[in-house]
Amino acid sequence: MDLTVYLATMLKSLRQGRGWSLSRLAEETGVSKAMLGQIERNESSPTVSTLWKIATGLNVPFSTFIAPPEEETPRAYDPQQQAMVVTPIFPWDEKLHFDLFSINLAPGALSESTPHEAGVIEHVIVISGVLDMCIDGQWRTIAAGGGLRFAGDEAHAYRNSTAQTTHFHSLIHYPKEKAAGKPAAKTTTTNESDNPE
Repeated sequence: MDLTVYLATMLKSLRQGRGWSLSRLAEETGVSKAMLGQIERNESSPTVSTLWKIATGLNVPFSTFIAPPEEETPRAYDPQQQAMVVTPIFPWDEKLHFDLFSINLAPGALSESTPHEAGVIEHVIVISGVLDMCIDGQWRTIAAGGGLRFAGDEAHAYRNSTAQTTHFHSLIHYPKEKAAGKPAAKTTTTNESDNPE
């Protein structure tokens, strides 16, 4: 099945399974009713950031939308024509509650992410190139071989300020149940330098 068709079908199935209207889905996700309708009709492919909003609002793992269970080799999700290409390495693991993605960020590309559900922890490991990340309003630069662990339930952004594609892995760990009210994870880093702006 075509990945965009799968995404559209999955979104409609999840919405209808909850008995939600498009208006209710828009309220829960922060994505406009018009956009959600276009996605369900396969008339538009959401950006990675928009798809994260949808996954968070529905309280489902991100890979739910881009990793059809019948596929042995997950395909890349590339809605922005190479700006940010996401390929599942290990889609949603029911027992361990994580997704692991391989991500390529094009030169000059910026991807802003809204907060994920409470309790989500993200680990980013740069494989090649250099990645700028904004956490708590502060930009940090991570070189190849370095990593960053942070609370994914806060706004964050990824940026490639170089002329070369940046390749990094992102491990998203979800709470076993809603973690509202629990303290956020402490941000920790390795091989990182401050990038004041």
